[in-house]
Amino acid sequence: MKKEKTKFVTSIGGQALMEGIMMRGPLKSTIGARKNDGSIYLEEIKPMDLVKKYKILRLPILRGVANMIDSLVTGNKALMRSADIAMEGEEVAEEEMSKFDKWLDKHFGDKMVSIIMTVSMIVAIIFCVGVFFYVPTFLFNLLAGAFPFLNDQIIWRSAFEGIIRITLFLIYMSLCTLQKDVKRVFQYHGAEHKTIFCYEKGLELNVENVRKQIRFHPRCGTSFIVLMLIVGILIGLFIPFTDVWIRSTIKILLLPVTVGIGYELIKICGKHDNFITRIIAAPGIWMQHITTKEPEDDMIEVAIAAIKDVIPENGEDIIK
Repeated sequence: MKKEKTKFVTSIGGQALMEGIMMRGPLKSTIGARKNDGSIYLEEIKPMDLVKKYKILRLPILRGVANMIDSLVTGNKALMRSADIAMEGEEVAEEEMSKFDKWLDKHFGDKMVSIIMTVSMIVAIIFCVGVFFYVPTFLFNLLAGAFPFLNDQIIWRSAFEGIIRITLFLIYMSLCTLQKDVKRVFQYHGAEHKTIFCYEKGLELNVENVRKQIRFHPRCGTSFIVLMLIVGILIGLFIPFTDVWIRSTIKILLLPVTVGIGYELIKICGKHDNFITRIIAAPGIWMQHITTKEPEDDMIEVAIAAIKDVIPENGEDIIK
């Protein structure tokens, strides 16, 4: 077995936003966004920091759930804020607005974007729960109806459900790339990864050095989701129920366990580089070919500005 490589791994992570990036450091988190006038806007954003506030949430598995909640809440807040920054200065002529648009603008004004994005996220979560939990089990039950012997094949059932979920996720992310705005978000995602790699290698943070880096990072959220889907297959082996509602509901209730295990695996892959961790990280790295795109130089500039703002002066930012 090849000896593990020794490497510096920062605790700094990030998230792609609308025309920007949020970088999360050990001491602060910053939104970096490109404004309409071409300037780079930086703004600190306060995360929930559940793990820091409550000691019990620092335990393995629990810290994964806490960080997931923190990432969703803080990430959504950063995404809405980046949308506000990106739309600053853009005005729609009143004569071009419908009566409904005028009513919304009158009653909600600047809050409209935040409301739309929040509602969209709630609808998306409900849709994802239905598609990723109930549909695969429903499809296998249809298959088992035609081939009754499959009812007792828990391994085949769990594998089938997992493959369907991964396939649906792959199709969904592939379709997202067809949208221009989403593709730009994926480019910023690539800029985020490249910039973190550049920092971890100890190189000067400039566009030329960042551009040379690869865009596939083992600590990526995409890899985390893929690992959760794979862990879900293993957990499914221990759920004996075949009824679509009971089986799917139990899987939903076991989501904290799935999230916790996935988080621990992603931390191991981010901290260590050996044969085993490369195998574990491989599916997520493959998926990043879809969720990250090669960034433009101006996107890299935003990523550099954001990461510089969160690097602690004492240099204590090694992942633990």
